[in-house]
Amino acid sequence: MIYYEVLCYSCKRIFRVYEGSLNYKQFKENKAKIFCCEDCSHKIRMDAIKNFFRYLN
Repeated sequence: MIYYEVLCYSCKRIFRVYEGSLNYKQFKENKAKIFCCEDCSHKIRMDAIKNFFRYLN
């Protein structure tokens, strides 16, 4: 399977983006773009959801 090794901007670890994924397509089109791994992406999303509900009250 074809993949690229990309540096996560959040945790600074190298992770793989595999052919067929959205990140693979985006990386192939623009290699200068910033990417984050699945773990960091999930953490960022959860923090955003928590902050949204915090300011709703």
